[in-house]
This record gives sequence, structure tokens and C-alpha cells, in this order.
Amino acid sequence: MSRNGTSPAMRHIDVVLDAVHSPSSAGVSTVTASWCRSLLHHGLDPGTAAKRARVDLSTLGQRQSEHAALLAVASPVLDQVFRSVGRSGCGVVLSDPTGIVLDRRVGAGDAAEFDAVGLVEGGRWGEAEEGTNGIGTCLFEDKPVIIHRDQHFASRNLSISCMDAPLHDPQGRLAGALDVSSYRQDHGPAMAELVSALVRDAARRIERDYFCTHYAGSRIVFLADDPIHGTALLATDRDDLVIGASRGARARLKLSDALLRGPRPLDQVLGAQSRGPSFEDSDRTALRQALAQAGGNASAAARILGVGRATFYRRMARAGLSR
Repeated sequence: MSRNGTSPAMRHIDVVLDAVHSPSSAGVSTVTASWCRSLLHHGLDPGTAAKRARVDLSTLGQRQSEHAALLAVASPVLDQVFRSVGRSGCGVVLSDPTGIVLDRRVGAGDAAEFDAVGLVEGGRWGEAEEGTNGIGTCLFEDKPVIIHRDQHFASRNLSISCMDAPLHDPQGRLAGALDVSSYRQDHGPAMAELVSALVRDAARRIERDYFCTHYAGSRIVFLADDPIHGTALLATDRDDLVIGASRGARARLKLSDALLRGPRPLDQVLGAQSRGPSFEDSDRTALRQALAQAGGNASAAARILGVGRATFYRRMARAGLSR
């Protein structure tokens, strides 16, 4: 599958093919590993002239509806990012976790170029459709990436630079990608690094606001601002039982879905030495915390509180708690 030629596109195709067929290609870099997936796993051609993939309006509307909560939280952040980068010819794009573009911000003078390359609402930018690119590779790696011009797999994407960061929902699951792309030829690697920092910060703000909106009415506990995993946040109910943890908190405290399946006392989740629940607290709080520690077993919860099971049930009834 060798191709010769002197045009930038043809030279790029040869570079991609040579890199993919190199014996140690997959372990060299994120970009080269993605080139290998694009060619060998997805069966794409770096010189393809096929029509760009795009979902129909009905499917787009369905995806936008599915991610309405994310879009509502992200919209003001997209506006703010675009105010920072739009005058320099950059566009701001938000995708779903499969790489379908849900929303974008572009200047009127740049819209035609973004339309032509397929960075439009409904455009499909997963690696399976476009090979190595900012959105698709960011989603596959689940980490921020910069795909600068000739790092793209497809030669038709050599004119753009893409700076991306993943977005996660309040349960820590991958929810999409935030992308800033540029056609400006004077935007080199240094500018890409600056924009990438802006994108990463904006992604953390979207995740934080998404978490806080989802757990509105709960107490939000801030633990740390992790540059890799995002802001570490916990949500607790009025009895200080943890009912939610952001991706950053899950990574920091090694919390799994199984561990968070039932409410747990905040001190227990934080690993703090606690005196345990006590009737010096309100009955309701003490009862719920003891039940949480005992995994819902009333007899064990009664032992934690140092009372008999009958007394425990009476206090539950008085506190308005069902068995």
C-alpha cells in the first residue's frame, strides 16, 4: 500500500504508512498508536476521499436530548471559551462520548471552513470514522490530547490543529469531549499548548458544574483540584451520608461503583478515625449512619449504637424511618 508523490498529502500518507508498519510502532507515542488503530483496526485509508460521516437530524436531536443536562451546564462555558479564542479563528466544539458533535461555536467568517471539514453539529469524529483526530483520540485515550495538523491520520485534516479534553458525568463516566480547533497557519505548537491549558481548565469547570447541578440540594464537599482526574467532589445528604462522588474523588479515594452503591458515612469514605454514630447526634442521623455502616442490617446497626434491636426499631419509628 505504498504511495509516492511530492504533495504534502502524499508525503503524509507515506509517513503514516511507514510509521504503522514499523516493528515498534504501537509503543512509540499516543499519535502513532492511534495511527495503528486507524489503519489496522478500523481499516481506514489516510488518503480517503470518502464523504465525511454525519448523523441525520433525527439522530442528532435524540443525542442532544440524551445529553441535555450536560449541554445546559456546558453552554455558558463554551460561550466563555469562544470569547477567548474565537477572534483568532478558533472554533469550540462539544461532542458526545461516541464523537458526534452536539454543539459548536464558530465565527461567521470561519463557519464555511469548519463546515467543509465536517466540524458541524452531527459530524462524526470518532476514531472509527476519521482516524486520529482531537475528539476521537481524546475519547479513546480518556485524557487531554493535542493533535496538531500532520498528526492527524487522514490527509484531508492536515490543515487543522485540535486541542481536546474529556468530559465526565457526575458518576465519573465518560460523557464527551471539549474541543478547540484552528485553521490558522500561524498557530504553532506553542499556541496549541496555551489553548490546550484553557481547554483543560474549561473541561474541569464543566464537570464541576455538572456534578453540583446533578446533586443540587446536597452538601458538596471539595477535596482537591486534580489536574489529571478533575475536581474531587463528594455529595452528602443531610445526615452526612455520601451519595455521590466525582471522577476526581473516585480516583483520589479509590472509590468504585460497588462501594458507592449504598450511602456511606462521610468519615468512613474519607478514611478518617471517627467515634462512630452516637445518639448525641440527632436520632435520625445516628440511625442512618449506623445502618449504612452495617450494610442495612438492623441488628448489627443496633450493636454499633449499643442498644437492643427493639430499642433500635422504636427509635427508627420515632425518627420517621421505615424498617
